[in-house]
Amino acid sequence: MDGTREGIRYPWPEPPHQGEAVEVAEGVLWMRLPLPMKLDHVNVYALDDGKSWTIVDTGFHSKRGLKLWEDLLAGPLGGKPVGRVVVTHHHPDHVGNAGWFQSFHGAELVTTRTAWLFARMLTLDEQEAPTDETLTYWRRAGMDPEILAERAAERPFNFADIVHPMPLGFTRIAQGSTIEMGGRTWDVHVGNGHAPEHATFWSRNDELVLGGDQILPSISSNIGVYATEPEADPVGEWIEACERLAELARPEHLVLGGHKLPFTGLPLRMRQLIENHHGALERLHAHLAEPKAAGECFAPLFKRRIGGGEYGLALVEAMAHCLHLWHTGRAERHLREDGAWAFGAL
Repeated sequence: MDGTREGIRYPWPEPPHQGEAVEVAEGVLWMRLPLPMKLDHVNVYALDDGKSWTIVDTGFHSKRGLKLWEDLLAGPLGGKPVGRVVVTHHHPDHVGNAGWFQSFHGAELVTTRTAWLFARMLTLDEQEAPTDETLTYWRRAGMDPEILAERAAERPFNFADIVHPMPLGFTRIAQGSTIEMGGRTWDVHVGNGHAPEHATFWSRNDELVLGGDQILPSISSNIGVYATEPEADPVGEWIEACERLAELARPEHLVLGGHKLPFTGLPLRMRQLIENHHGALERLHAHLAEPKAAGECFAPLFKRRIGGGEYGLALVEAMAHCLHLWHTGRAERHLREDGAWAFGAL
């Protein structure tokens, strides 16, 4: 494995097969769980603590997901108990089975305070129809009227559909924390943008980084604004976090991310993660020479056709970029008759 070069390299060209694990470093196993969406997998990791395992991230909660975990626990994990579950951020493909590990395996849950609060709040907040606040946000974002009418009549996605109930109590980590896992001491560095207070872990003993979805190769993490905080600036938070984490990056770091393949060449990847959004913002600024709603800004941001399955994520990301231009004084906005914010370049 040559991590000294500037380019991004993939030491393992193929992921582990379902039900199997790949040892990526001494005492660190990489496994993969399926997801029922275009991004069809999530990476999870097991770190050997001697008498027990620490699991990092957990996949969706479902009957299939539990069966896969039971097979992994009996197979590659050798029947050794799970003592801890570490969750990098609150999204359901990462936190989905954390409560199951707590409730049925007695595992300690370790995560950031914001991640735990968001996950538990959203899991408890079941809705049979979209809330008024959600409908207003979709209108403000300029959601296509046909899609809006369709979604207004449907039961919305609920965290509880794919996240196991989370019992009360967790162990908090924060920026500057350290944690012992897999025979290593890890420094916690917190990112933002993709998810609030997203934990990443940097080994003091070797070149390993557990990046979650804050640091991914080959794909860009979704950065979206939602009805929970409809005027947030996650793009600004993402750029700040990437610039800060880039100062830690070394070419030889082996990054174990939440999706895709482990990779080296982190300094280059951090520059890409920053520059990709600066480029998107420049294209968007030019596109807004005539005022437009976020839902009318897919072309300059994504440079490809957005299908139905991607529409929701594209809309919240377009809104995030429009709002960043507004927050930074590069755009103004006014409310149109259809209820959408129209952003115009300044």
